[in-house]
Amino acid sequence: MATARGIATTAMFLLIALSASHMASSLRPGVRLGTCRASGYLPGRSGNCEKSNDPDCCEDGKRYPQYHCSPPVTASTKAVLTLNSFEKGKDGGGPSECDNAYHSDEEKVVALSTGWFSNMARCGHRIKISINGNSVYAKVVDECDSVHGCDDEHNFEPPCDNNIVDASPAVWDALGLDQNLGMVDITWSEE
Repeated sequence: MATARGIATTAMFLLIALSASHMASSLRPGVRLGTCRASGYLPGRSGNCEKSNDPDCCEDGKRYPQYHCSPPVTASTKAVLTLNSFEKGKDGGGPSECDNAYHSDEEKVVALSTGWFSNMARCGHRIKISINGNSVYAKVVDECDSVHGCDDEHNFEPPCDNNIVDASPAVWDALGLDQNLGMVDITWSEE
């Protein structure tokens, strides 16, 4: 038969074990209990930021969060849709990472935050983007870099947040969205 002292000792042991486990998981950079936290900060550096789609441009001395992870992908992943031109010389910066090419604003293409881009694993995949009962399919062609930025390659824009679907004007038009908004809450899923 268990004694009160035995039960108290067992309870104390479990409490200590759970606390140690929680502390260990909270010390891992980036990911903790299904969330994604900043893994560092990038010092801002301003430059020649092309402003055709009203991007946020880096400011000297400002610190920008960096993310190696993104929230978990589900059947209806919450995200922020942003506007981006994938054409040469526009605010998208260099050619798309998946195919080393530029894409017309008439193409339904997107870039995903670093964690969702998953080291090019989603290149060429179609994703379904939904808002207000409307949906459109778009092809993943690029990474919305959540780690690097504030340089010429990234149009002197800060790193993307960890929950971005950066979409061409054709995607915005297909969803019936006002491009002047620049960002809206959406959900997306893999096809």
